Amino acid sequence: MKSVIIGTAGHIDHGKTALVKALTGIDADRLKEEKRRGITIDLGFAHLELPSPTGEPLRLGFVDVPGHERFVRNMLAGTGGIDLVLLAIAADESIKPQTREHFDICRLLSVRSGITVLTKSDLVDQETLDVVRLEVEEFLRGSFLDPVHSPVIAVSSLTGAGLDELKLALAEIGSQVSAKDSAALARLPIDRVFTMKGFGTVVTGTLISGTMRKDEELEIFPTGQRVRVRGMQVHGRPAEEAVAGQRTALNLAADTEKLARGMMLAPPATFHSTLRTDASLSMLASSRPLKDRARVHLHAYTSETIATVVLSGKKQVAPGESVFAQLRLADPLLLLPDDRFIIRQFSPVITIGGGVVLDAAPLLKTAQDAQQSFLKVLAENNGASILEARISRRAETGLALAQAVAETGWRREVIEKYLRDTARNGHIARAGDLLMWPEVIERLKLRLLQTVADFHSQNPLVAGMSKEALREKLQLSPDVFALALQQLISSKKLDISGELVRLPGGGVVMKDEEAESKKLIEDAFLSAGLKAPALKDVLAGLKVDKNRAQKIVTLLLRDKTLLKISEDLVFHRNALEELRKTVHAEKSRSPRIDVSHFKDLTGVTRKYAIPLLEYLDREHVTRRVGDERVIL
Repeated sequence: MKSVIIGTAGHIDHGKTALVKALTGIDADRLKEEKRRGITIDLGFAHLELPSPTGEPLRLGFVDVPGHERFVRNMLAGTGGIDLVLLAIAADESIKPQTREHFDICRLLSVRSGITVLTKSDLVDQETLDVVRLEVEEFLRGSFLDPVHSPVIAVSSLTGAGLDELKLALAEIGSQVSAKDSAALARLPIDRVFTMKGFGTVVTGTLISGTMRKDEELEIFPTGQRVRVRGMQVHGRPAEEAVAGQRTALNLAADTEKLARGMMLAPPATFHSTLRTDASLSMLASSRPLKDRARVHLHAYTSETIATVVLSGKKQVAPGESVFAQLRLADPLLLLPDDRFIIRQFSPVITIGGGVVLDAAPLLKTAQDAQQSFLKVLAENNGASILEARISRRAETGLALAQAVAETGWRREVIEKYLRDTARNGHIARAGDLLMWPEVIERLKLRLLQTVADFHSQNPLVAGMSKEALREKLQLSPDVFALALQQLISSKKLDISGELVRLPGGGVVMKDEEAESKKLIEDAFLSAGLKAPALKDVLAGLKVDKNRAQKIVTLLLRDKTLLKISEDLVFHRNALEELRKTVHAEKSRSPRIDVSHFKDLTGVTRKYAIPLLEYLDREHVTRRVGDERVIL
């Protein structure tokens, strides 16, 4: 069954609550204070089912809002998720201040359709009713409620006159309302929190996107608390799931005291609350100029906070003007692109403008020209272009798919579709879940190549630069570094051996005296066998300086030509390999060997015997048992 949310709007005592009751039979005023004073103070809710023009059932959910100027903040909490509006104008009073303010709010929130209702028509004669109708039609002309395409219907909640006509109009317009996206990621702004005996904590709201199900886990924003849905109702009836556009009540396994109107429920570990949001801001023609860095009251869905408006490249914004601005919030909110908001003057508190969120994850220290260009792309609302712009602005950090979901509110499937579109044009570089702008990758690859080349130039006796040292030198994240390095290796512009990165054909380049010294070192240890000389004595006889000699030794150790088995002892690999064979051969005569036996077997002194036996233990050739070794 299609669900449509209808919000009332209009001046105090213009019959909004009576109209909802006449249509649905439900009194939306639930508070004792509302009953006593005869006015709506907080949000009220009702529902009605009507057949659409095609005969299919249509479920209408009503959000009844207060009309008194002191309760506009409560009214704003109920208008964020509505599909169409019932603008109530009393026939005996015509257009009043809150009529204008509520109407402005609906326009700023981009409400697309609705019906204007001339209430209390039984209190005036036909001539007066006709005059009021003319006034109202003139007031609405050129707006989304223009009488050319939106009906103006006179009703009496007392006598029932006009109600049938209004229901037909509601069914007609409601059937034309585009359904909200039930496949999107779910978000439910909380407008009521209460405790129900026998059930516990209950929250209600209009599900603005996606689907929520019984028993699933949700996250509360901005607190980050995780909660489980124990039960749910949709338009007052038990349900297993709720879809976008429905009035929803959730019984949560949560502490009521930690929940409040203005919070939002969404899938866990998906989104991030924000204290800054870049937006397109529009001022009402009736407002005063708004200065840069002015403080305002900001309302988005059911939330309210104080915001500082930082204008983009302007000192102030004039009445009726639209600009880009950053809203710096006093409290964190969950906002996503395309969310609508209202701003009210700090004092006196009156509605002065509103707008649409473009980016709820703005980067710090972005050049103004670049920021303006980025926001213009977002404002054009082209999905593929928006994704490209978000990847491009991340430069060398790249954009992870999870970040893209959190920034846009799109499901991964939607992002993948845009990626397929852009990939055909070669616009996106990708490594797993990391997305990067190709031009950035090319710049990184050039830097990486130059860094390796510089390393070879400065370290001719070192075979290559370690991967981690290279990454740290460039100050790149592991994912970005891996992407750039892999592309260079695939294109054969770099070689990799173990953990060392080098240019193709690069590596150790030795001068004649260095090559001669390398051979002298190797020969000295090869000829010595297990009676290896002291390393310092070998190096002392070389023609090269100490620094270059040490680099040659490092190279020999890296290539495992020489093996260092203790702080002071270095052996040629051939000598140690022969030692392994000798010990294994001894096993057939005696499976155990002690230090004395080992000295006799190898012809070495105790100075060499103990470190060599410890080396064999580490290599699992022998295992120490007391004062002996078992040959393995």
